[in-house]
Amino acid sequence: MNEEYDVIVLGTGLTECILSGIMSVKGKKVLHMDRNSYYGAESASITPLEELYKRFSLPGSPPESMGKGRDWNVDLIPKFLMANGQLVRMLLITQVTRYLDFKVIEGSFVYKKGSIYKVPSTETEALASSLMGLFEKRRFRKFLVYIANFDENDPKTLEGVDPKKTTMQAVYDKFSLGQDVIDFTGHALALYRTDDYLTQPCLDTINRIKLYSESLARYGKSPYLYPLYGLGELPQGFARLSAIYGGTYMLNKPIEEIVMENGKVVGVKSEGEIARCKQLICDPSYVMDKVTKVGQVIRVICIMSHPIKNTSDANSCQIIIPQNQVNRKHDIYVCMISYAHNVAAQGKYVAIVSTTVETSDPEREIKPALDLLEPVEQKFVSISDQYGPVDLGAESQVFISRTYDATTHFETTCDDIKDIYKRMTGTDFDFAEMERKKNDIFGDAADQ
Repeated sequence: MNEEYDVIVLGTGLTECILSGIMSVKGKKVLHMDRNSYYGAESASITPLEELYKRFSLPGSPPESMGKGRDWNVDLIPKFLMANGQLVRMLLITQVTRYLDFKVIEGSFVYKKGSIYKVPSTETEALASSLMGLFEKRRFRKFLVYIANFDENDPKTLEGVDPKKTTMQAVYDKFSLGQDVIDFTGHALALYRTDDYLTQPCLDTINRIKLYSESLARYGKSPYLYPLYGLGELPQGFARLSAIYGGTYMLNKPIEEIVMENGKVVGVKSEGEIARCKQLICDPSYVMDKVTKVGQVIRVICIMSHPIKNTSDANSCQIIIPQNQVNRKHDIYVCMISYAHNVAAQGKYVAIVSTTVETSDPEREIKPALDLLEPVEQKFVSISDQYGPVDLGAESQVFISRTYDATTHFETTCDDIKDIYKRMTGTDFDFAEMERKKNDIFGDAADQ
């Protein structure tokens, strides 16, 4: 413990583990500690099932109908990976993929007037979809072709749209798209949580729709991937990466104090010893005086013995309920996985509903989603506060991650990682630089 490190990381949530891996690859000396005895912090996967019952203070033990407790691996925070998204790029470049196996999520659905429909994201699907009438389909198809060809550096493809000035609403109007189509495009393809994006310049939205289409093109069923044995495998994969580069890990370490001198971090005190550092990365729970509450998320884990109705009996899927459909300001998400992903006993399904809390009765807010899942054998409800840093670390050199939001993909988490990286190093996160460094590790030395 009594050593000098470049970076100390507190908490083994995914954000912290990825940053720890990246800093180790950059040649920094990293010490990574967690007060818990398991990886993942609040983004852990819980096993066995008995542990989940305990965690949610449910009386008794799981019924025998739930199968063996050890067959369960339940994510506390459900998320999928976009096949062409930032996290998959990080996994591929760092070769953390060699520790993980992924499956493609079987379908992506959107909620409209009480029913769910497959999200059309190719021209063929758009023409076959029962979400839209015939003329609407043609207009939507034209819109998709326009997006696919859109290149901000080639004026011919812009058709008079200024990527940095024209609003997204104006682009929808250009193709005369109706409200329902705008709803599923903005929320199920571009994956916005609210409608604020409509008045912003259109470039970001167009890039998001492109990401969705490109991700979908890689595997065909949906744009999402999910690791076998649950998301808890991800932090462990990046922890291994850090260890290959000489990072030191200590679980079960109580953190007594973050030692500051003249407003700047100099170390961390644990069990009477001080490990010194130049920079510190941690999740909000370690520095409650440096964060502010930015909202609340409700998540309900539901165990079922059947797939969700009207999903063609998919073993896994995502359903997005756009806020307009249920008179809300934020979307509601449903992630479903099952025994096919080694996270549940044979024949069992786990669906997790999440949304940003808007009222004093959060459970009522997610009723439209729970209605889609009936009958549910057991549910586990959590309402967690979300925090963001008030101290960005310029003076203190303490860099605090954001609490995971209600979205069902990792793009916002990756944005947070890139933001912290930039504040720590003063430069933008560069995928290409990681790519070059890859040869150092995975030459012959890695296999010995």
